[in-house]
Amino acid sequence: MKRILTGDRPTGKLHLGHYVGTLKNRIALQNEYETFIILADLHTLTTKPEKENIQKLNENIRQLMLDYLACGLDPKKVIFYRQSQVPEVAYLSLLFSMLVTTSRLERLPTLKDVMRDLKIDNASLGLLSYPVLQSADILMVRANLVPVGKDQESHIELTREIANKFNKMYPSTALGTGGEVFPEPEALIGNEAITLIGTDGKAKMSKSLGNCIYLSDSAEEVKKKVMGMYTDPNRVHGNEPGQVEGNPVFIYHDLFNTNKDEVADLKERYQKGTVKDVEVKEKLAIAINNFLEPIRTKRTEFENKPELIDQILLDGTARARAEAQETLKLVKEAMGF
Repeated sequence: MKRILTGDRPTGKLHLGHYVGTLKNRIALQNEYETFIILADLHTLTTKPEKENIQKLNENIRQLMLDYLACGLDPKKVIFYRQSQVPEVAYLSLLFSMLVTTSRLERLPTLKDVMRDLKIDNASLGLLSYPVLQSADILMVRANLVPVGKDQESHIELTREIANKFNKMYPSTALGTGGEVFPEPEALIGNEAITLIGTDGKAKMSKSLGNCIYLSDSAEEVKKKVMGMYTDPNRVHGNEPGQVEGNPVFIYHDLFNTNKDEVADLKERYQKGTVKDVEVKEKLAIAINNFLEPIRTKRTEFENKPELIDQILLDGTARARAEAQETLKLVKEAMGF
């Protein structure tokens, strides 16, 4: 069975954007591949190295695990592990840093995006080299596939370059003549992966922008956020024809309202100017709450079993570390240490 690695930086609770962007795909993939999910706490230090942020990591990891499990990721099929508890990855990252130039890292478009968005003039060494650490994460468990968004494809290409260069420089005698320590992983870009617009209609859903509907939001919180959603800015009155295409409320209806006849009826009436925004939003709130209700129920069940969450992470981290130790053994043998 082929192996995949995926995961998140533990920055808090997940939202609907995470679900349609990555979680939905991961839930399907766990039935087809051996799945490792990394809770990448070391990666948070690249942009949030302050002590107050580090002190939030334990709680953020707990919230992340609750969302994972509530959505249907199965610990019997998935190995969940905490990155900082697998110290071998830092060793491997150091070795990989000898195989890639700073100019190669500086050309990565994602680095430029992060620096622009966070208004960083000079990148720290950790931020500059985080794609190398990411490559170490992937190759430490010798993953064959990495589910990513289109924006992260360049990172997988870098990982392939590092794996290829290592294999050519250090063929493994333990694996036979010309044996390769690492597979060259491929990016698995889901056709259904979606960047969900935020409730403000101005950008993608993001915690930092405050335009999220969280998977753990109560029914009342969901309704309040939906009723305040951005719609068609050119439609001043409910009896005016409105634009459906690109309208955030209808984007959400298409994704979360399972009553397709109702959605079609709302669209038709909206375009004719015979339905008000209030009705469209009220029905959307009901649809999203229907979608979230089973997730909320499972989340509550796991919230009442904190020891189980701890054990799932301990078991998964032990499994990941065993893989890491085996990989590092092969690496050292190949290099001649």
